[in-house]
Amino acid sequence: MPSVGDATLDRRGLWAGFAAFALWGLMPLYWHLLKSVPSLQIVLHRVVWGAAFVCAWLLWKQGRGWLRATLRQPRALAMLTLSGLLIAFNWGLYIWAVNAGHVIETSLGYFINPLLNVLIGVLLLRERLRSAQWAAVGIAALGVLWLTFNYGSFPWIALLLATSFGLYGLVRKLVAVDAVAGLGVESLVLLLPALAWLVWIEGQGGGAFLAGHWQVEALLVFAGALTVLPLVGFAYAVRRVPYSTIGVLQYVAPTLQLLCGIFVFREPFGSDRMIGFACIWVALAVYAADGITASRRSAKAGG
Repeated sequence: MPSVGDATLDRRGLWAGFAAFALWGLMPLYWHLLKSVPSLQIVLHRVVWGAAFVCAWLLWKQGRGWLRATLRQPRALAMLTLSGLLIAFNWGLYIWAVNAGHVIETSLGYFINPLLNVLIGVLLLRERLRSAQWAAVGIAALGVLWLTFNYGSFPWIALLLATSFGLYGLVRKLVAVDAVAGLGVESLVLLLPALAWLVWIEGQGGGAFLAGHWQVEALLVFAGALTVLPLVGFAYAVRRVPYSTIGVLQYVAPTLQLLCGIFVFREPFGSDRMIGFACIWVALAVYAADGITASRRSAKAGG
């Protein structure tokens, strides 16, 4: 298992991960456009339209054999069912929190999540950290603890978001399937229950999709594409770079979420919260500086 600061990291994997987290970081702006739609319905539409997009892509690229090829691996279906349930739970809580005015707390959850991933990488996947990287993790942990104890209430939204997404990433790391094909299986596992639930809601007259508002309908359909793109990028990256590196890269998403919460949604952000977030940003600077130094040393040694 390579070190987190290994200079031979897959650059495509890094860029795919960065793009995925940038899209996730800007998602609150999109979900806010659907504030009139109940959160459960948004999640169900994400599942249905996401499945349509990813399966159409797989049929175009790989034909009808992609599902059979993916499920040939032992335990693949069970693992991808678990990862599908984890990400569906994460989606539901996240969308509800954004439209209930808790964007900053969701950003806290995704600030906590990279720390959890670093610990998973070290404790379960036997990845190695250098001294400076341990220092960065420690500083970030202090920031998270400060935010937790000075938040004003127990941050259950943040902790549940961090745990569910951390476990999702671990499962996708352990199941050795193609990134898009694995997402396709996850989508198919959730498709029929989600579709049945939507049909029942529409039949009861409470659905938003056939209410005559084409803008809402278009946003719900396009949510499928926005669901698939970052998940594909994340699944691609998590198979190609160390898991603890993914942990640090994930700070892109909560930083953008935080900025949306402060400057777009005008949620309160006092000095107590600023101190905690500042610790996390310092940790990122330490980690990045150590990675640059290690890359230069490796380049000199190779030259």
